[in-house]
Amino acid sequence: MKFLLTSGGITNASIHAALVELLGKPIAECNALFIPTAMYAYPRHAAVAWQAFAGKARSPLCELGWRSLGVLELTTLPGLAKEDWIPLVEEADVLLVWGGDPIYLADWMRRSGLTKLLPSLRKNSFTWA
Repeated sequence: MKFLLTSGGITNASIHAALVELLGKPIAECNALFIPTAMYAYPRHAAVAWQAFAGKARSPLCELGWRSLGVLELTTLPGLAKEDWIPLVEEADVLLVWGGDPIYLADWMRRSGLTKLLPSLRKNSFTWA
């Protein structure tokens, strides 16, 4: 598993190049899942998460030209059957985690079951951005 931690998304050509290098193929050939969960710890920040998904944030993340882009909302996962969401994560090339409260994000990663799933994902072919 590979990680690319940025402050504010893909803000310049160097970060964009690093993302493509980690992915190992063009962005247009990659499936992405957007995780907005960390934003919900702050008052009225759900709208900010929507802006990122809609391509209206200050720096691009979701609008980079992904082959497919879905939303993985961690707070909903405990109420869903695992067979309904685990395949989506397994098929993704990248998880795009928008900013927010890292403690809140970590808590929901644990509560949702995502942390248990991460070690089983494809070695050396999965990227967090």
